[in-house]
Amino acid sequence: MKKIIIVGSGVNGLVAANYLVKAGYDVTIIEKKQITGGACIKDSEIIEGKNIDFAYGATVLGMMPEFIFNETGLSKEIVGFYPKSPKLVYFKDEEDSTKIFQDSSELEKELKNKWGEKGRINDFRNDENKVVRFIQKLYKDAITPTVEIAYKELGKELSDLWIFGTAKDLLDHYFTSEKSKLYMGMTVIESGPASIYDPGTAFTIPLMDSGSVYNGYWGFVKKGIWKITEILTNINFALGVKIYLNSCITEVDTSSKTISFIKDDKDVRLNYDHLIFATDPVTPSKLIKDFKDDIVLDEIGTSGKVTAFFRNPVKWKDSNNYPDSFRFIFSNNSLNQFEDASQNALKNSGDYFAGFIQIYPDGSAQRTMNNNENYDKLILFTKNLSYDKKADDLGKIRDEIVDTVLPYIENANDLVHSKFLTPKDLNETFSFPKGNIDHITLTGKQNYNNRTFSDNPNNFYSYYYFPDVYYCGAGSFPCGSVAGTAGYMCSKQLVRNDH
Repeated sequence: MKKIIIVGSGVNGLVAANYLVKAGYDVTIIEKKQITGGACIKDSEIIEGKNIDFAYGATVLGMMPEFIFNETGLSKEIVGFYPKSPKLVYFKDEEDSTKIFQDSSELEKELKNKWGEKGRINDFRNDENKVVRFIQKLYKDAITPTVEIAYKELGKELSDLWIFGTAKDLLDHYFTSEKSKLYMGMTVIESGPASIYDPGTAFTIPLMDSGSVYNGYWGFVKKGIWKITEILTNINFALGVKIYLNSCITEVDTSSKTISFIKDDKDVRLNYDHLIFATDPVTPSKLIKDFKDDIVLDEIGTSGKVTAFFRNPVKWKDSNNYPDSFRFIFSNNSLNQFEDASQNALKNSGDYFAGFIQIYPDGSAQRTMNNNENYDKLILFTKNLSYDKKADDLGKIRDEIVDTVLPYIENANDLVHSKFLTPKDLNETFSFPKGNIDHITLTGKQNYNNRTFSDNPNNFYSYYYFPDVYYCGAGSFPCGSVAGTAGYMCSKQLVRNDH
């Protein structure tokens, strides 16, 4: 039986382990922390003497393909929910929301009414769905993404527009209203401050809709998103996966195929046939004994979030009949303003450049799933924060983010506590290089067919020039937000290579 060692127990590492142990391999996971989960773990706070758990890193689910959700066994154990009500969008100084309906004909009427949109919304949705189906086929069949396969499956026009083109050209092609372009294009900076003028950034837009647990939409997990990694750890353990927690790796010797680490003050050395790093992309370069290159990641992360706790259920001044809906508050009214804010953050020329705040109504969703907690929770996910400061240094910025949202809430006085995380906090807590949650910004340099560290075009998930070392962290195709997909695709390619 061939031995596989996986370094890292985040979603990708756990998914890879699940598939490989079921394929007949002897699988061992080595994790430096005391718990599994990577960035998908819980935090807890005592507020007014009462405890409440909440998501520490990742918050919502919906980017995990349904077949992974089913085949790993998660679907039998996880209770989930996604709001079928429209998303609600507010622009600066607007009290009434624009509703982003799931039905494209309803959406077309709403955007024409509210934003004066005269473009081709149905065409946009239809073409996006074609690209999403193409991406999902890549996932399921674990196909290496290439220019040739995109042109073959989608044709040159769609491929050049949706995969290899700029987000700016894509948005201009379908929409006339600046507000429509802003809403449809905000995911471009989801993984970092990419420019809408960068080739390849168009790909981010269909990519973020390519998960299918909740029909391509984001959703919630009962109790919290951390149940995904908790339960998958238990499933893997029952299947025979061995897990070393609280283990510090000291060296990887690829010539002897051994990995050395310290566990409970004891030196441990294990042999492997294949080694998988489900970590950030820099870690393996530091551990591999004969690694010859220096990895320099120029991209920085600008994501942060505030978890706000309320004594009573939040009552919205507008559309309170949609308590489970995602809400978005934009501080910019044009693509140019949006671009300036994200690029100023990239230059690190200030603490915060207001762009948009995405509101996850986690507490309301938990109540919908019959999980009643001591406090209501809103997660205020935002972008364009500086990299070099921790939350403790940015109290005024936290207040600015919260104060942007509170005017939309009738019972704002029920806010009792908030927890803020900046890119610097994310770096120190989860080892995100430069605070980037996806590790690498989705730009033309590192996107679609370029989103790999492999020197071997036939082995997309190998790590540089090492034939038996693989990489499936969030810096690999597709990206960190598509939960577990890289781990699945890597495991499938490894099995194929072995046979």
